[in-house]
Amino acid sequence: MDERSQMHQSVITGAFENGFMGLEVPEQYSGPGTSFFDSILVIEELAKVDPSVSVFVDVQNTLVAPLIIQLGTEEQKQKYLPRVCHEWVGAFCLSEAGSGSDAFGMKTVAKPDGDDYLISGTKLWITNAGHASFFLVFANADPSKGYKGITCFLVDRNQEGVSVERKEDKLGIRASSTCPVHFERVRVPKSAILGEYGKGYKYAIECLNAG
Repeated sequence: MDERSQMHQSVITGAFENGFMGLEVPEQYSGPGTSFFDSILVIEELAKVDPSVSVFVDVQNTLVAPLIIQLGTEEQKQKYLPRVCHEWVGAFCLSEAGSGSDAFGMKTVAKPDGDDYLISGTKLWITNAGHASFFLVFANADPSKGYKGITCFLVDRNQEGVSVERKEDKLGIRASSTCPVHFERVRVPKSAILGEYGKGYKYAIECLNAG
């Protein structure tokens, strides 16, 4: 898979069928309800065989699912968590061209528009983007507040204005999809906010420190 820079669909399907893609999701949302420690054991064992597959499973279990479990409304949990376990890959959209190590200098904005927000910007080096059905997008809803305007939004891939661009030709872990994701005035309702408005910076730090 690394030679071709492509993960086989059978591997992706197998990760879902074997219950590797939503390990901490509670049983009430069709998950196994295991622990963070169990997730790490699975990720480490997969890494012994193929680091690309390990990274694929890692992002789903340590970045995507935990934020929805911890912060999601009941409606968001009902929509996303069963799918996270059985069919949907998620991606964590934080880094940008000018804000890699300084992620909170991001330029992606979420401009208020009536009861909605219009998200515009480009995220880079997004793991699992090529396979993702939805994204956790960090965007600044009020740049005048600096990093305290950063808010996390749930954005489905099929929404108008979302485009996943050409994958990176990497030196290693090549079967893992790493792509830019562009958002061109993507309209999302206020109900797409994950957690609290303006707390995205806090959620990102806590999640990355853990995962």
